[in-house]
Amino acid sequence: MKSILSLSTLFLGLALAAAPAVGAEKAAAKGLSANPVMLHDYAVVTGNFVRLGDLFANAGDKANTNVAYAPEPGEKATFDYRWLAKTAQTHKLDWRPLSRLDQITVQRDSVAIAREEIEERILAALADKGVGSGMEAELSNRATRINLPVDAEPTLAVEDVVFDARTQRFTALVAAPAGDPKAKRHRFSGIVYRVAEVPTLNRRVLAGEMIAEKDIQWIKLRADRMQNDTIANAGDLIGRTPKQGLRPGIPVRLAEVRRPVLVPKNGLVTMTLHTPLMMLTAQGIAQEDGSEGDTIRIMNTKSRTLVEAVVTGASKAAVRTTTHVLSN
Repeated sequence: MKSILSLSTLFLGLALAAAPAVGAEKAAAKGLSANPVMLHDYAVVTGNFVRLGDLFANAGDKANTNVAYAPEPGEKATFDYRWLAKTAQTHKLDWRPLSRLDQITVQRDSVAIAREEIEERILAALADKGVGSGMEAELSNRATRINLPVDAEPTLAVEDVVFDARTQRFTALVAAPAGDPKAKRHRFSGIVYRVAEVPTLNRRVLAGEMIAEKDIQWIKLRADRMQNDTIANAGDLIGRTPKQGLRPGIPVRLAEVRRPVLVPKNGLVTMTLHTPLMMLTAQGIAQEDGSEGDTIRIMNTKSRTLVEAVVTGASKAAVRTTTHVLSN
């Protein structure tokens, strides 16, 4: 009895050991991998077609079979469980969807031409339409870019452009890649506007800090969107101090800066009065902040009278001979 059981066990073990080998041989005979066929989560393709191997792992020698057109360069396409099941059945792949959630997203790889380059090329073409220097072109869709196949040259050519001088708007027909008879044509629209370069700060500057030349950076702004008092000359920033903290890269208005305070309110001031015959000095208390050249009120510490004086330096002011006493 024991010998019978031993022989049965031996034959069973041999059968189980041989089963994978037989399965592998059958799979090999069908051109399939011995490993289970599995659906990829995501795929990136470079050519015009989606292959079986892009969708499924372990597709064997059928992996290079084209099963669908690839999306446009830079675009994505999603294949759902129904289409995947039908495709697997058609090509005799041992795969079944586990649920309706089974799907795969395929993206077409691309080389991109950025919006900025498109705008530059259109602006160059607009020169023939009378659009001069100091102008820039802006596409209506700021997210625009051209995606080309990875093996294409990232070049473009403006084949036609129409410009309305009254509205400053344009439409342009652009081909990419340039010089390719099969190039795809793209139609763009946008507006042309004048730009101005204005000085801004390259760091945060706090109230009371002196703005130096090294703190200046230049940016371009649409001239029609600038505030009337936007500082356009670096000389109106250098040597000034913010009334409140200023952020970098933001246009600065004249009302936001001032000359450094040389005479603080309630600070002691040495007043001088020059005449052809003599020079008088007196001490006073400033009644308000004053920068160089400002006329401020100062109270004489002895007579307690208020006079007007021009700030000439740190804690210094000059009383003019025509200055009137304001009050006692």
